[in-house]
Amino acid sequence: MLDRLQGLEEELVHVESQLGDPQVTSDRDRFVEVSRRYSQLSEMVEVGSEWRSALEDAAAAREMAESSDGDELSEIRQMESVATSNAAVLAEQFRMLLLPRDPNDGRNVIVEIRGAEGGEEANLWARDLFEMYRAYINTKAWGIEVLGSHLSDMGGYTDIAFLVKGDGVWRHLKHEGGPHRVQRVPVTESQGRVHTSSATVTVLPEADEVEVQIDPNDLEVDTYRSSGPGGQSVNTTDSAVRVTHLPTGLVVSMQDEKSQLQNKAKALRVLRARLLKLHQEEQASSQAAQKRDQVKGGGRAEKIRTYNFKENRVTDHRIGVTLYKLERVLAGDLDGVVEPLMIHEREQQLEAGNGEA
Repeated sequence: MLDRLQGLEEELVHVESQLGDPQVTSDRDRFVEVSRRYSQLSEMVEVGSEWRSALEDAAAAREMAESSDGDELSEIRQMESVATSNAAVLAEQFRMLLLPRDPNDGRNVIVEIRGAEGGEEANLWARDLFEMYRAYINTKAWGIEVLGSHLSDMGGYTDIAFLVKGDGVWRHLKHEGGPHRVQRVPVTESQGRVHTSSATVTVLPEADEVEVQIDPNDLEVDTYRSSGPGGQSVNTTDSAVRVTHLPTGLVVSMQDEKSQLQNKAKALRVLRARLLKLHQEEQASSQAAQKRDQVKGGGRAEKIRTYNFKENRVTDHRIGVTLYKLERVLAGDLDGVVEPLMIHEREQQLEAGNGEA
């Protein structure tokens, strides 16, 4: 890895010079790309340099030990031990930084939650999941913006879409996509029996207008009156917007804003995110499989995570993690599930040989 570090240092010098090149600074997309690479390289070189210094300190201590004895030798051996331990920790950090970067790192995230199986209880569960994510987002000091929602008869969500802004949002939320199963006594149950319901979560990287350009001729835009629970009209103007992307058949509906233009703008943000994800999936079959795994059929048997109220239990079925603190998880304490998923991803990359030994 020392040879790799030297190569990264040379690349950092080259990239830094590009940031002052008028041809780069005048091209917005190119400048953003170079700036992002500069940030990545700076972090890798900083950790790598600290690792190399720790190795040099350990080697220097070993050399000094050859001509020392008594108390001085003991002190030098201690210095060597500390330097060797630091080098091992830094080597692992450097190795992790060498793993391939997710192309969506650094992007904001659009999350869509839909009630799936279980009737009105599924919609109420979709609302609970939204509140869980909103609380988690607050603990991270990220920003959240609701893009659109459709209320159900009992105050749940048949669907809701929201944007999450902040550092590391994709890295922390990308594994949340998939069917989330709940086992509890629903408010709709008069006999006190436990029911199993589910809601689906889809996590999309946000795309800007430059990355995903949409031809207006490819869109079919319908307007209608916003509706609330039970289908009743909630205003007297046709402010709700339904946008259909004809080439792909993707449909996005927005009705939360009172203006057609605002609803259309939000719909296009979600549409661009879906098109970006679709494009990425077409480029890599593994990403396509990942997307299918996220949505699946929304069935109760197809789940990534189960929330069992009677046992106060949360189980992530992909990595076999079980936590007996359901109330805390629903209150936004998701790190106990999210962080093991992030570690599992890195371990899989290392096993696949994507890190350099």
